[in-house]
Amino acid sequence: MRTSNQKAAFLPFAFCACLWSLSIAHGRADPAKVSVIRAPDGGIQPQAAVDAKGVVHLIYFKGEPQGGDIFYARRKPGEEAFSPPMRVNRQAASAIATGTIRGAQLAIGRNGRVHVAWMGGQGAARVTVNGKEATPMLYTRSNDADTAFEPERNLITWAAGLDGGGSVAADLQGNVYVVWHASPPGNQRGEAGRAVFVAHSTDEGGTFKREEQANRRATGACGCCGLRAFADSKGRLYIVYRAADEMSRDMTLLVSRDHAANFEVETVNQWMIKSCPMSSCAFAESDSGVVAATERDGQVYFNVIEPETLSLSRPAAAPGGEKRKHPVVAANSKGEVLIAWTEGTAWQKGGALGWQLFDKHGKATAEKGHADGVPVWSLPAAFAQSDGSFMVVY
Repeated sequence: MRTSNQKAAFLPFAFCACLWSLSIAHGRADPAKVSVIRAPDGGIQPQAAVDAKGVVHLIYFKGEPQGGDIFYARRKPGEEAFSPPMRVNRQAASAIATGTIRGAQLAIGRNGRVHVAWMGGQGAARVTVNGKEATPMLYTRSNDADTAFEPERNLITWAAGLDGGGSVAADLQGNVYVVWHASPPGNQRGEAGRAVFVAHSTDEGGTFKREEQANRRATGACGCCGLRAFADSKGRLYIVYRAADEMSRDMTLLVSRDHAANFEVETVNQWMIKSCPMSSCAFAESDSGVVAATERDGQVYFNVIEPETLSLSRPAAAPGGEKRKHPVVAANSKGEVLIAWTEGTAWQKGGALGWQLFDKHGKATAEKGHADGVPVWSLPAAFAQSDGSFMVVY
């Protein structure tokens, strides 16, 4: 295990309503295009992923924030509309949207199988862990026929105490990882004693091993901040989360090259604050490495992680000083990176959407945009399409 400390200042990184496109030529051939659409059916908290065949997979939330449902739709290459929605959760109102960072997350694994994980909402059956009632960490996957989702399962066996939700990652070899942070039994240090846990499946989510702690070095975990897991094309597992101690909330990266058996740890950035900022984070893969998007002090950034050395590129931030949160990223085959975010959102408060395109050298281009109308508790999703263009869903 190796640790890289960086200074506090960033160091050397039929549903498609309201659709419009920006295509601005600025001194380079064939510039990428950014399209923006609303989430289907008035849904919030969209999450999107594209599989190896170019199929776009999308989930979103509908219902009461404390207990609603997750819906799934897909769009095949060459099609403009998403498929009719399919409900993901079998237990009605078993998902949660309150707080923005606790919602469902999505991953695509071997043969295009869809994997979804979420923190249990008001309608979810509570479970007993270590003799106490606990909120479940729920997981489901598409069935073998790809016609429905299997009944969701709770994966917490001993590491209870969900707060900031969880995440899911899947690779092309059949590994699936469900990740969350929680308070291990006997913790007396509050957030400084929280840890990150991983439940690992080697059979495409058919069965899972008992969860194990991923961060062997005590970093703590900011209770009300989200985390994100991601598996790259080589099968490496990445987890980014906000650590916690008495004085700081550093964004921290865990990387495993051996299917969650061991993790290396890196500090992405430092933030000397005592309170929880309820932040979120995101990943995408580019030809240069894995792109990690994080937020700090009202601004959003991305770094490119060199997968062999885990070195981080200089953080890149979109010009402007609006209050920004909830970054998402996408990368295309040209090496361009799109980052999108919310502006002005807060507890029980919606806001606006912003986005900025960067060239393959990490420089902001003239292609950027803004749109009003991000609903309460929502955040955007972004993905690159097969033609190199980008789409933002909000």
